[in-house]
Amino acid sequence: MNWLLLVLAGGFELAFTFCLNKMSQTVGFERGLWSIGTACAIALSLYMLTKVLKTLPISTAYAVWTGIGAVGTVLIGIFFFKEPATFGRLFFITTLILSIIGLKVVSA
Repeated sequence: MNWLLLVLAGGFELAFTFCLNKMSQTVGFERGLWSIGTACAIALSLYMLTKVLKTLPISTAYAVWTGIGAVGTVLIGIFFFKEPATFGRLFFITTLILSIIGLKVVSA
């Protein structure tokens, strides 16, 4: 259950970065809505992370949480914001994913 909550916390971190980017591209009322989304997403993400830290070691939980954020943010950039999908970026994102899986395996 804690691993699922950690993945959800990482998902809210992705929502935070998506909203943050949208907020920087808008003005007026729409910018305010994206700001509210940004604040809510980061608050939920941090709340879930603190819940997870009651049972999982911080070294593992934080590394997985930031890894989900890093991988997901790169993928959001590629799929939604037309950032380049170069070989180097994809290679290192793949190594990061493998490292996150490795942490899960050795922390189970």
